[in-house]
Amino acid sequence: MTTEIKLPFDKGYVRSFSKEMGEPEWLTALRTEALDMAEELPLPKPDKTNITRWNFTQFEKHIVPSDDFSSLNDLPEEIRTLVNLQESDQTLYIQRNNRPSSLRVSKELQEKGVIFMDIFTAAREYGDLLQKYFMKDGVKPGEHKLTALHAALMNGGVFLYVPKNVELSAPVQAVFVHDEKDANLFNHVLIVAEDNSSVTYVENYISTVEESNGIFNLVTEVIANKNARVQYWAVDTIAKNTTVYVNRRGVTADDARIEWALGLMNDGNTISDNTTYLMGNGSSGDTKTVVVGRGEQTQNFTTKVIHFGKHTEGHILKHGVVKDSATSIFNGIGKIEHGATKSNAQQESRVLMLSEKARGDANPILLIDEDDVMAGHAASVGRVDPIQLYYLMSRGISKKDAENLIIHGFLAPVVNELPIEGVKKQLVEVIERKIR
Repeated sequence: MTTEIKLPFDKGYVRSFSKEMGEPEWLTALRTEALDMAEELPLPKPDKTNITRWNFTQFEKHIVPSDDFSSLNDLPEEIRTLVNLQESDQTLYIQRNNRPSSLRVSKELQEKGVIFMDIFTAAREYGDLLQKYFMKDGVKPGEHKLTALHAALMNGGVFLYVPKNVELSAPVQAVFVHDEKDANLFNHVLIVAEDNSSVTYVENYISTVEESNGIFNLVTEVIANKNARVQYWAVDTIAKNTTVYVNRRGVTADDARIEWALGLMNDGNTISDNTTYLMGNGSSGDTKTVVVGRGEQTQNFTTKVIHFGKHTEGHILKHGVVKDSATSIFNGIGKIEHGATKSNAQQESRVLMLSEKARGDANPILLIDEDDVMAGHAASVGRVDPIQLYYLMSRGISKKDAENLIIHGFLAPVVNELPIEGVKKQLVEVIERKIR
């Protein structure tokens, strides 16, 4: 039996909003078609997590008015620590709730023809280029209710396009600030790296309010064309009581590589889908994820690397910490399709539980439809190693400090990957606060 869920906005509103944003006809049509799909399609069904009672659709405000930050120095302190205030020639986009607030593009990007701007400006100025990639090969509107709703109600995001043979030396950074309790975000990030290009993109979702009744429906698409390399680093710290759906997806052509390093530190109920399609021969995907769950939140993290091309390499590393009465489900899927010979699918998922009521579940899955391949997995769920604890305490370290050292060491493989010191420091501080 399908439960009917009434959507908060109709086609008239969607068309009006699209017109107000100056969008091309193809995007307006995509939005209205997706709204029809959202009425009919079911919710996704993440393994071992029932989300039928979660609120993904009932909210009043599609857009909340927000003023611009007049300068970087006027940013809230928790935001200022993420950016380099002293660097005048940097690439940085800041969005405040649904409003593009600040954009700086370095001389390097301007000289090399890189496009980096908010998604609405991109739709107006580079509509044909955006249409070529938007929700085509990565995330599709018709997958389920949440992808359809995202396509219909997209109200923020960025577009990053790196031309052929362009290698960027400095990271491109985007900060999405959530400082209104009733703000709802349907954010879309689209990154396209053309042949033989390379880019590092660093992203923060950060709430400056402690609690929110908002809905976050976040989609990322990364398209790495032939021999391109994309490094995608992200830290999410979204407020308590926010319902979060996040879908980050990558597609690789021949010899391309996508690397993900994700610090998922939300305090609300969260489902996350991170999938990399290794379409091209010799391409690779590497995903590293750290998670901390606390309070009574429920989180479900599904990471997939699907091999279509020959000689492809897929690696998944996920480490999570769970405390209080929180539940974290880790689903890791390595799939090698028929014909993807000489491919290698490896994964490791490990969960530390810090309290009696905390629940962690690591589910490694290998689906192999080809003979001449390599595949392996490792998974563990347990508590802090008493031998490690004893060793540290025998050196005069208190039990609490010893536990913290073990936890930080456990999460270090992802934390140490982040290329911007301010973001790395923020992630360490968030971890420290959440495990305290």
